[in-house]
Amino acid sequence: MDKPMTRINIQFTRFSAFYSPLISTISGGFLNEQGLDPVHSVAAPGKSAIEALVDGSAHVVQSALSNGLASRERKEIPPALHFAQINEKDGFFLTAREPDPGFSWKSLLGKKIIVDHGVQPLVMFQYACHRSGIDFSQLEVIDAGNSAEMDAAFRNGLGDYIHQQGPAPQQLEHDAVGHVVASVGEAIGACGFSSLAATEDWLRSDMAKAFMRAYRNTRAYINETPAAEIAAAEASFFPNIDREVLVHTIATYQKLGCWSAHVEITPSAYEVTLDVFEHGGRIKTRHPYEAVCAPPPA
Repeated sequence: MDKPMTRINIQFTRFSAFYSPLISTISGGFLNEQGLDPVHSVAAPGKSAIEALVDGSAHVVQSALSNGLASRERKEIPPALHFAQINEKDGFFLTAREPDPGFSWKSLLGKKIIVDHGVQPLVMFQYACHRSGIDFSQLEVIDAGNSAEMDAAFRNGLGDYIHQQGPAPQQLEHDAVGHVVASVGEAIGACGFSSLAATEDWLRSDMAKAFMRAYRNTRAYINETPAAEIAAAEASFFPNIDREVLVHTIATYQKLGCWSAHVEITPSAYEVTLDVFEHGGRIKTRHPYEAVCAPPPA
């Protein structure tokens, strides 16, 4: 008889093609190969997936180092540790309403920019401006609401530029609404952007080891497999995104280097994240790596 599958509950804080390394553990069958039956969910708007770890409704979640840093800033021990990276670069793009082949970040001066005001996207955008030699406080920045509201506002004529995570910018291009002109990830370089988090107890479990075997296999797949093949496997997760847009988005992230082959959150990437949040005034202490991160389960 076949061994019964063990259910594993996975929750995403945001759900987009940017998180393909985790999505593909499901769509590529890698968790099934390890005897795990994945059930995924997305955190309610305004809630962190970390809360699902606390209440026991999730075993592992897509999160960000900023959650652990925020706990440490409050002098609290984080309820979860970040044990593997999903994306080692920011995955947001700037899209212009008109073609701008000569774009530089200084092109933003005097223009209206719809910027994602989620904590991490915002501080990363501010740091990218800093790295690119412009003062964020001098920009005319618009808070147009959540991701869907931002997209609708730009489509309805608000703003000269918009700051979004893929595949939204690629869909705008496909619909001839805008033109992608810059990558925040390119402006900042490698950093601890998004990560996998779990409780310390779970990280010691056999399920965690099985998950990690699946995830390591997925990291190889996500880098070695043509984008069209990955997109075909993921298509059912993105019913409202054109297939060619999904393929283009995945290929863009592969080329950008968001999904490096190693799974560890490196100390050097962690230090850049500290630089970003320190610059944005979100942390006053450069908390040690071990206070937020853990090694992947063996």
